[in-house]
Amino acid sequence: MNYANSLMMSLPEVILSLGSLVLLMIAAYKADKATGLVSGLAVALLAAAAFALIGPAGHGGAAFDGLYRADAFAAFAKVLIYVAAAVSILIAPGFFAKTGPLRAEYPLLIVLAAVGMGMMVSAGDLLTLYVGLELNSLASYVLASFMRRDQRSAEAGLKYFVLGALASGILLYGISLLYGFTGTTLFDGVAAAMKDDLSTGELFGLVFVMSGLAFKISAVPFHMWTPDVYEGAPTPVTTFFASAPKVAAMGLTVRIAVEAMGPATSAWQQIVIFAALASIVLGAVAAIGQTNIKRLLAYSSINNVGFALVGLAAGTPDGVAAVLTYMAVYVAMTLGSFLCVLQMRDAEGNHLETIQSLSGLSRTRPALAAALAIFMFSLAGIPPLLGFWAKFVVFDAAVGAGLWPLAAVGIAASVIGAYYYLRIIKVMYFDEPAPAYRAPDSYLESGMIAVCALAVSPLGYFLIPLLGLTSMNAARALF
Repeated sequence: MNYANSLMMSLPEVILSLGSLVLLMIAAYKADKATGLVSGLAVALLAAAAFALIGPAGHGGAAFDGLYRADAFAAFAKVLIYVAAAVSILIAPGFFAKTGPLRAEYPLLIVLAAVGMGMMVSAGDLLTLYVGLELNSLASYVLASFMRRDQRSAEAGLKYFVLGALASGILLYGISLLYGFTGTTLFDGVAAAMKDDLSTGELFGLVFVMSGLAFKISAVPFHMWTPDVYEGAPTPVTTFFASAPKVAAMGLTVRIAVEAMGPATSAWQQIVIFAALASIVLGAVAAIGQTNIKRLLAYSSINNVGFALVGLAAGTPDGVAAVLTYMAVYVAMTLGSFLCVLQMRDAEGNHLETIQSLSGLSRTRPALAAALAIFMFSLAGIPPLLGFWAKFVVFDAAVGAGLWPLAAVGIAASVIGAYYYLRIIKVMYFDEPAPAYRAPDSYLESGMIAVCALAVSPLGYFLIPLLGLTSMNAARALF
């Protein structure tokens, strides 16, 4: 094994790991006085890691004797992860200015989580998968309870930790079963063992592994932690949870399904179809009665995971490309939605989360109302916004694979989900105005909202050729 080549292929993780150690020393010596410096350096590290993907880290192949994969699929997912992580760092100072001082550990934890997420999407071995997932999870538990004196934040962190530990146990048990019955933890070795005939032990291992991963993507029936954690965690942390880890977990699920369990597609396909339909339906129905915007967006994320799983259920390169396209559009819609939530502040600067506080927003903050309306219409999949195209490609992939009943049910269920998105638009444009929100005081937040809104607007269709080409190229790397 050539360690120099392997290190070059894993250069993004090397940059983030070494950089996080430097940031840790700065935070230890300078304490919270260095928060601005640490945040700036953390964003620079994420940018450097993204640029490192241009070299062997983006197309080098297998590294460390197959434990790590540097391919186009991982590179596509990492770009989305690093962008979402950087945005989550940039929006934090404005939020914590009112709720309490932003500690230097916040950007550091996000960088460490990004290291774990990078390992997740590049995993070529079950143990690499587990190490990356746990590195991301350990940082996430602390981030969820970052506001230690806030009861909701502490409760969110505890719930996430307890349920996350249970899911990790399920996943680890599945990994042990696969190792015991296939004799290897390498994805290629597991796939070779499953080619002959799927034994009962391998089937149980497959089910446990898919169940553990379903928790990480918050797919039904392992979604129970999502609404409470999204509501209780600080809004910048919720923005992070709804974007970067979601992409990493979905990328990991796709990679292990296609690479490690490809010969057993008929077995995991049934699990994925059930999880997709259940997530679409429950995410739509459960969101209807919500009064908290963050809880509503939590159920929206469950709903959107279901649509992404429709593409995975196809089990084809077109299906995987559709999943990647969907996740790229989903990240833009989600970041934009939570950036709008951050603008929900009363005259004293206190953050508001009730949907009722949006009443009459079109008359008090027309630009913010227009941006939020774009994101809601796009999440609902209403043309000509880009969210419609994201849903179209996953349903098209399902029909192409002969799963037209799945596509038909998914399309019908998406109509239910449109109700609660349209309810928010009705509140903003037709209800009597509530007390006006505070005027925007961050050009950075306003600029990012504008960029996300333009990306999912009809102008985003100009990006479709590039997005389709890169996502298909990334999908073929798994086949």
